[in-house]
Amino acid sequence: MAPAELAARGIELLGPEHLVRARVRVRGEAREAPADDRKQRFGKEALVEWSAVVDDTPITAADLERAEAAGTSLMRAGHRWVRIDPAGLRRARQLLDEHIAQRSRLGAVDVLRLAAGADGDDVELVDPLVPDEYDAPIGHRITADAQGWVTALLAGLPDEHLDEAHESAAFHGELRHYQRRGLAWMQFLASVGLGGCLADDMGLGKTATTLAHLVERPGPHLVVCPLSVVHNWEAEAHRFTPGLRTVVHHGATRQTSAGGALAGFGLAQANNPADIVITTYGLLPRDLDALSAIDWTTVVLDEAQMVKNANTKAARAVRRLPAAQKLALTGTPVENRLSELWAILDAVNPGLLGSATRFREEYASPIERHADADAAARLRTLTAPFVLRRTKADRRLLPDLPDKIEQIAFATLTREQATLYQQVVDQLLVDAKQLDGMARRGRVLAALTRLKQICNHPAHALKDGSRLEGRSGKLNRFDELVTDLLDTGLGHGAERALVFTQFREMGELLQVHIAARHGIAAPFLHGGTSRTARERMVAEFQAGEGSPLL
Repeated sequence: MAPAELAARGIELLGPEHLVRARVRVRGEAREAPADDRKQRFGKEALVEWSAVVDDTPITAADLERAEAAGTSLMRAGHRWVRIDPAGLRRARQLLDEHIAQRSRLGAVDVLRLAAGADGDDVELVDPLVPDEYDAPIGHRITADAQGWVTALLAGLPDEHLDEAHESAAFHGELRHYQRRGLAWMQFLASVGLGGCLADDMGLGKTATTLAHLVERPGPHLVVCPLSVVHNWEAEAHRFTPGLRTVVHHGATRQTSAGGALAGFGLAQANNPADIVITTYGLLPRDLDALSAIDWTTVVLDEAQMVKNANTKAARAVRRLPAAQKLALTGTPVENRLSELWAILDAVNPGLLGSATRFREEYASPIERHADADAAARLRTLTAPFVLRRTKADRRLLPDLPDKIEQIAFATLTREQATLYQQVVDQLLVDAKQLDGMARRGRVLAALTRLKQICNHPAHALKDGSRLEGRSGKLNRFDELVTDLLDTGLGHGAERALVFTQFREMGELLQVHIAARHGIAAPFLHGGTSRTARERMVAEFQAGEGSPLL
């Protein structure tokens, strides 16, 4: 009869010893530490009481020491005797002593890492007398008291359980219900000295939510974003938080010396300090000495996919900025690989996910290559509190939001395009047989780029300045669409259209073609457009002035 069946019948089993083997753990119970005004800005701490447990029965340190000294493998746990491997008993006591000495007071990140089992203390002990299915590793776990920030953090801060935080009177606007939950999430993380990634879909109001958070915290705050959205941040700050002084740090007139930076930002002026400073990812590495000399309250990383590659200059510069809290804003927290999630979260909470190498070994490779469910669960525990993701597909957010209508317009290649396309494919097949490794991959990528250019227009691929009319099926279809839009009244105050292209060269060709075919001087916004020109183009387009096409 199995030990469990005997226990159910009230029969206590004393031996043989190998039939009863218990799981030994070191368990911590965390509760919020008393407030420390000196550390308030830099995060709260938790007090952790460590104890040893055998099958969830507490075992005192004295009992562990006596059992280890006696060299016994049989000990009393609650109302029954259990078999404990002597080596496992020794390791449990060592873990308990280490945790009591070194981990009785922990920061929020360390609490979460322990809860997720991310600190690598688990030790698997193999006993040749016990079948593999009865092996039980020694380990540790951490639980929380019934209230306080520790419980909320370990629960993962799910969106549906967040309370709505109301915006202050200094915020000129009204947040939607889900934005107020986002505001509460930001405020909670700030209260424990942590950052996070707000990953709402584009159009759900990440900028307004963030400004509602910034206006309630003493500055200065730094916003780092692409040049294309600098004007939007400046305009939104003036709209929602007019009481905050907003400064754009960009252009030839900016001051970059340490002392000059303070004066340029207005931070040295006690009567008129700068509350929000806006700069770009491109400028941040160049002016890092000046920007890192300021003790920022909040650093906001808008379009945070710009730092998803941790080795770029911008990503390295972001990590050197001192701040009480760092927030990442992006609609795409993970696009291709889990390493992108690591890069973004490591930028806002350094060390949370360990080093890039360790993260790849413990999480990315097991999950991406082997669909490891246990690794995925541990990663969710670690990251859930720090990524708040809402999508437009969730009708609970905006029930009256109209459906997005997408129509695919198919185009057929012209004979010239098809001939050029086939030539590239044929040459690629020949090159692929002769090359290998990175050389082969590079040739494939180059061929894919050229095929895209051919599909756009032969003049784009050949770069020969030849005529545009009638040589591209894609351009012909574009003309049909634009003609239909113009015929229905586009440009007469009601409708306007944005035209996107992946290539700057094709955008310039489109400008020439639209002017010649439709008589429209369409402005072209691209990476090389100056900030002043960008702002003028966007303002005119939104006001319904000038060209109906941008």
